Amino acid sequence: MTQTAAQALPEALERALPLLAPEHRPADPEASAGYLDLLGGSDPPSTGTAQDLMLTDVVPVVYERWWRPGLGRVAKGLFGPGMADEHKIARQLLELGSGDGVLDLACGPGNFTREFARTVGPAGLAVGIDASPTMLARAVRDTPPPGDRNVAYVRGNAVELPFRDDAFDAVCCFAALHLFDDPFSALDHMARVLTPGGRVAIFTSCRTRSAPLRTVDGFLGARSGMRMFERGEITAALRERGFAQVSQRISGLTQFVGARLEP
Repeated sequence: MTQTAAQALPEALERALPLLAPEHRPADPEASAGYLDLLGGSDPPSTGTAQDLMLTDVVPVVYERWWRPGLGRVAKGLFGPGMADEHKIARQLLELGSGDGVLDLACGPGNFTREFARTVGPAGLAVGIDASPTMLARAVRDTPPPGDRNVAYVRGNAVELPFRDDAFDAVCCFAALHLFDDPFSALDHMARVLTPGGRVAIFTSCRTRSAPLRTVDGFLGARSGMRMFERGEITAALRERGFAQVSQRISGLTQFVGARLEP
């Protein structure tokens, strides 16, 4: 990495570079858009309409205020947790402290990433990764100084994470796992990049037990490209990958899952 390129990077991205695996670490990193682009002109495989919309110019504008709360309310049910509750649940599951490093998978416009950065403080680092340039542009725009000192955004594949082993103390993946082309490979990578004892927080889909409703949620999932996970599918997958203290909270067609990677 040249000195000129290093000086051009925001402080948080300079701190994030050593967290990348050597094969994904650019020799001359450039972040004129405010985020580090590891994908260039390529995109991860699309799973359907829902994921494709995240790459448009429209959704990032309405995502945080209208899109995400509206869809979440439908999926979580009338009495399910709201967005403020989701932030609280994420904080509780991740148990973040000052100086922690946290990865926000499919971070979108960075609404959770920025909050994590405030929690871990100047000594910590919050890294958001997403494949959508428009989402990341919004995230950068909504993260003014001094947030750029401990908030770094990376355009990359959230399934096959470009980070080295044992890079983060916590990993969050809210409202995205059901959109991934290979969600269980994503879980493999989450476990890989976590330090021993690291925490994971996941918010994703969950099928109902009612036979008529299972027909409906299966149909909606197939049409949108969203995967509908069975009730014990994610919790079992985490245990298979060495996670313990696995917790699950089901709300409507969604679930919140937390776990800790055993040393």
